[in-house]
Amino acid sequence: MSRKPKKGYFVRGEFVAEGSELDLELKRELKGTDDASKTDLKRESAELQKLGEDLLGLRAGLFDKLPLEEKLRDAVIEARRITNFEGKRRQMQFIGKLMRRLDPTVLDAVRAALDEQHRGPAELTAALHEAERWRDQLIADDDALGGWIEIHPGTDAQQLRALVRQARKDLKAGLPGEAPRQGKAYREVFQLVREQLASHGSGDRAAEASEESRERDA
Repeated sequence: MSRKPKKGYFVRGEFVAEGSELDLELKRELKGTDDASKTDLKRESAELQKLGEDLLGLRAGLFDKLPLEEKLRDAVIEARRITNFEGKRRQMQFIGKLMRRLDPTVLDAVRAALDEQHRGPAELTAALHEAERWRDQLIADDDALGGWIEIHPGTDAQQLRALVRQARKDLKAGLPGEAPRQGKAYREVFQLVREQLASHGSGDRAAEASEESRERDA
């Protein structure tokens, strides 16, 4: 004969059975607290629900590393497949319930993974802007070339000088006010600079930036 599941609820990841000493104590505390305390509990519940929703958009490389229980992991994967509005809503409620059972250390890991994903676009944009800044300086200023070679001695200086000279010619040959973005030399200066910056500690993020820059300049 199967055992009837206990009725209860979760508070900060801990199951509280109805009628237990902890349940009675919490109810006594609630009666003696103001509306602000109840609002805090609701806010915490809403935050965990939102955290569960954000898991659906976490990229695989980060999601797979999280120490999630199998039931929650499967629930998130299933939610990604559901297209029906009502079905998705019910599934997200279930995920929210599972999130409220998680250990605080696991919740911290989830937040850290989401933060890492959100930082990615900002770091990528900064890397692209740095390469663009150097490209424009190299084409506009002879002194910038010497400064670049000093900082990045691994650069093929002869190739860079030739590309800069050609980019300047393309710029002069263009119409007034016309940006030389379509010139091959202009794009290749950017790529050479980007690759050198990538080789000095940018790692995988630099590789992503280099790939995105190719798409932008294509």
